[in-house]
Amino acid sequence: MNSNIFLKGMEFYSFHGVSAQEREVGNTFLVDVTIECDLSKASLSDDLNDTINYANVFELVKEEMEIPSLLLEYVGGRIIRSILTQFEQATHVEVKVSKVNPPIGGQVEMIGITLSASRS
Repeated sequence: MNSNIFLKGMEFYSFHGVSAQEREVGNTFLVDVTIECDLSKASLSDDLNDTINYANVFELVKEEMEIPSLLLEYVGGRIIRSILTQFEQATHVEVKVSKVNPPIGGQVEMIGITLSASRS
């Protein structure tokens, strides 16, 4: 069964950025995660043990977002590696990390990155 679990629009106040001001003042970030996994067993059993618990994914992302980093690429990569390490059912992960109202000298709603990786 082709299936995905996703968490969209997770919001965090974090201290990521290249400039000292960004790392000192912080900013609002939005994170979307899509995890490809086989949900066929859970679709028949109605048992949380047969799927990936959304709350556990949220906590993992929250922990990674609390670690200040210079690059969103690095944050996204850490999130992917953590998900693939912690959830053996995950076969492919896509992560989008967006910085709301970035300090780039002009009006921009948000900037961000999308990364994806498969289990090797």
